[in-house]
Amino acid sequence: MKRIAFSLLLFTGIAHADCWEHAGSMFGIAPELLYAIAEQESSLNPRAVGRNRDGSEDLGLMQINSRHLPRLRQLGISESQLLKDPCLSVIVGASILSDMMKRYGYSWEAVGAYNAGTAPGRHGVRIRYAKQVWRRYQRLTAATTDPGIVNLFGKRTGEVGRSED
Repeated sequence: MKRIAFSLLLFTGIAHADCWEHAGSMFGIAPELLYAIAEQESSLNPRAVGRNRDGSEDLGLMQINSRHLPRLRQLGISESQLLKDPCLSVIVGASILSDMMKRYGYSWEAVGAYNAGTAPGRHGVRIRYAKQVWRRYQRLTAATTDPGIVNLFGKRTGEVGRSED
């Protein structure tokens, strides 16, 4: 999250199409993975609002959960901005995914935790979500890579790690 404030300065004036690449580069995440998550989360609707059973809300393109708002407000980021600025949503989403990767490593579990959280009893939910994102990611990368050779993070099978963007 600390990099978000700095990244906001860098994203000023950047075309929306470049957001995926810049956020991916900033956090060491394949842009296609960020896009696949946004597609799964909001169907690429930057103004999407999802209401959860626990009373929280998921906001914007990357469906940032409202439990992150207190920390984001400290960085000057409001709920309204998450709904109005798709690039900001991508940056925040990449930051959250990066945090999950620090906890779980560069793994399916980290991708699943982006949506399902980190509670121990949610492993199955994390894996189901990760598989949904993986299918979207495969479709996005099918034209440029062999899905049997390259895994979720742009590495050859067996080399789970950061994207080499």
